[in-house]
Amino acid sequence: MGARGHSPHGPRRRAGDPTDNTVRRHICAEAARIVVEEGVRDYHAAKRKAIARLNLPSDKNLPGNDEIEAAVAEYLRLFRGARRDTDLRRLRALALDAMDFLKRFEPRLVGAVLSGNITADTPIQFHVTADTPEEVGLWLHDQRIPFEQSERRVRFGGERQETVPLFRFNADDVTIEMCVFAREDARELPLSPVDGRPMKRANRREVERLLAEPGSAG
Repeated sequence: MGARGHSPHGPRRRAGDPTDNTVRRHICAEAARIVVEEGVRDYHAAKRKAIARLNLPSDKNLPGNDEIEAAVAEYLRLFRGARRDTDLRRLRALALDAMDFLKRFEPRLVGAVLSGNITADTPIQFHVTADTPEEVGLWLHDQRIPFEQSERRVRFGGERQETVPLFRFNADDVTIEMCVFAREDARELPLSPVDGRPMKRANRREVERLLAEPGSAG
């Protein structure tokens, strides 16, 4: 009986192969470093950049955004420690002040300042509600606040995507971003780009609680 030839592609690895898991961890670690140290906020872009730097194939062992999020949290814990905690408390305190300022639009805190995974130049992000986007723009104008207006794509259940107005302005050297939702649509939560689940939102009382709890920056 003749000997069987070996596949030119090497042995096929099964799901959960330790080598694949090690590669994924390397990608996650490098992507986390890119997010924190270089301020790349888009996890997909950070993954692609990490793969290129590690000279790895772009179609294998690609981690999910939730894995990158966990790696960013670990990187911050290991290398930013007390500085991250101080910065996070400051941003959450500023978010609380902004929520008072924006209370007519029922602001809800979302994003990195809520999750705690803050990096360089992290903006404070809110979801707000208004009858029309023009209402928000006119109000900011009346308050003599310079702002920029653009749009952001958000995803809902059933793969539905919508474009919502985005207002951006600066306060105390921090960027404030507001996605504006119509009042009748405000109860439906967009899906998180990190894990695909409904986004976490926090009202003013919940942000106050975060600041009041011991170790709230963690």
